[in-house]
Amino acid sequence: MALRHAVLAALLDEELSGYQLAKAFDLGVANFWHAQPQQLYAELTRLEKNGLIAGREVVQDTRPNKRLFTVTEVGLAELEHFTTTEAKPTFVRDDLLVKVQAADHIDTATLIGQLTERAAFAKAKIDLFAKLLQSMRGERTEEDFLRHGERIGPYLTCLRGLAFEQGNHDWCQRTIAVLRERQGAHPQG
Repeated sequence: MALRHAVLAALLDEELSGYQLAKAFDLGVANFWHAQPQQLYAELTRLEKNGLIAGREVVQDTRPNKRLFTVTEVGLAELEHFTTTEAKPTFVRDDLLVKVQAADHIDTATLIGQLTERAAFAKAKIDLFAKLLQSMRGERTEEDFLRHGERIGPYLTCLRGLAFEQGNHDWCQRTIAVLRERQGAHPQG
């Protein structure tokens, strides 16, 4: 997947400025595609140049003018084509996993600290996803929303993000427990 497809998908529901797109990425899209704001602005420029999105300038009285972007028919066709291509499996590339791989040969106190930080980060994301999901479905039950909601794609990707972060949190907690137990059984020194 290219960044272009993630940007097109993020612009499907509403017209967004570059700043709003960056916020949307932080809240929703980031659970499956990470991009820095400068990457997003560069991609918006490319997409507009290629006719996949259209931008319009909005004059603001008390702030600088802003550009709002929306997906064009050509962009929608590009996204449709993308959905027909084979989805490649994902692979984990995580420096923390490399550190855990070396746990039998290093002092694990620092590693436990990093795992604790990662678990806290995952917990914050879990809480954020839970709030996003509640906001999307409103007063509906999840099953009712999934059966009858107007647009379920963002909800389903948010569910995946929640499961991913829950898995990260649980793995970190278990790894911390194992490392602490082994520290007690085999004191360093």
